[in-house]
Amino acid sequence: MLQELTSFFLYHSFVIAGELLIVITVFHMIYQRRNPANMISWLLLMLLVPYVAVFLYFIFGSRKRKPKYKKENVSLQTLAETNTEKSLLNGLLVGQGDDLPEQQFSLFTDAAEANSALLESISGAQQTICLSTYVFKFDDVTEEVLRRLIERANAGVEVRLLIDSLGSLDAYFFQRGFRALRAAGGHVAFFMPVLKMPFRNYINLRNHRKIFLFDHCRVLSGGMNLSREYFGPEADPNRWQDMLFQVEGESVRAYSKIFASDWRYATREKLDLPERETIKTLCSRGDTRVQVAPSGPDLKGDVLYESLLNAIYSAQRRIWIVTPYFVPDEALSRALMIAHNCGVDIKLITPKNSNHRVADLARSSFMRELEEHGIAVHLYEGTMLHAKAVLFDEAAMLGSVNLDNRSLFLNYEVATFVASERVLDEIETWMQGLLAESVSEPRSKSRVRRVTENFMRILAPQL
Repeated sequence: MLQELTSFFLYHSFVIAGELLIVITVFHMIYQRRNPANMISWLLLMLLVPYVAVFLYFIFGSRKRKPKYKKENVSLQTLAETNTEKSLLNGLLVGQGDDLPEQQFSLFTDAAEANSALLESISGAQQTICLSTYVFKFDDVTEEVLRRLIERANAGVEVRLLIDSLGSLDAYFFQRGFRALRAAGGHVAFFMPVLKMPFRNYINLRNHRKIFLFDHCRVLSGGMNLSREYFGPEADPNRWQDMLFQVEGESVRAYSKIFASDWRYATREKLDLPERETIKTLCSRGDTRVQVAPSGPDLKGDVLYESLLNAIYSAQRRIWIVTPYFVPDEALSRALMIAHNCGVDIKLITPKNSNHRVADLARSSFMRELEEHGIAVHLYEGTMLHAKAVLFDEAAMLGSVNLDNRSLFLNYEVATFVASERVLDEIETWMQGLLAESVSEPRSKSRVRRVTENFMRILAPQL
């Protein structure tokens, strides 16, 4: 009898505790002003797997840093060093950025050319090399990168390598490959290490930025990580399709500030950055207007997302999108359909099969909806398409940002808006090449498939 009472008490205590946790979680979502779609997604998970979902929410559910362990915020206004009239929302994207400084800009869509640009920049650096990447793998490509970094470190150049610990788990757990670089005086740090800082570590908020800085006057950025999937001295039929670009000019200081903020959070070391006027004297003028837009938990609000929506609604002729993962929110998806109804040429280019099966399933409902509204979805049949780019009328958005909830609302990202007739022509030509290797296939009409897609759409905010 006593044993039965004890079991009865424990069982009901467990049930009551679980229900209280769910109530607390719901209040937490309301307090954070989570959007309804996000809340519904979490509530559905709590109905299906209540105790597991509550646990996952407090690990993965937060978007912005908490004050107690706050990462230094990055300010768009400070980065741009400009006034409200020239800000991201009212500047380059809506045609009022004519007074942004024209800078040197080079686009690399060939992996071998990108590899040469990276290695030459490393070997040519005289003072500082700062590299930030989401993925770092020990392979033949990074072996050469490390060799040149060691060479420059031995020559007295300050070398810093910042790697996301979750995106590079092998490099994080097996760091012997960095011994020679560290012995030469180079610094290697991991962003939010998964086995340290348990109370600071929001495992869901990852540093997805790719920033390769040299002497604070040249930067390489884009979608390429440091591994053979992205770079290589020779053509490889299995290499992913991606993009890298180089900027020399005043905007490099914006990348320097972003890297310095990330580095300080990872290491507590504050970096000294050159003044804007110093960078101006080091770089000659070019033909491309450039504006840098970081996004993530270290910024207040979602300015990049709002800027993207603003650009879609402002477009008059075209919106061509290249993204490896297309899992937008309702507002972004609706904006594209409205733009199409207004006569704007919408093209979505995405891999036929990406490297994430779940993401492919989650995107299907959104792509079906676009197709039902007359928008053709182009499925790239080549190797994995990892590039991220959006081409508008008179500007383009390049960088590390995928068109999915994770990139737009969770990860630390950096996008670059460019305006130049030459560069836009190069981007259009590259996209035309992708279209030539793509097919447009209607979605399956199976009811089971449609229900599965729509169910995954509900869970999309958690992906």
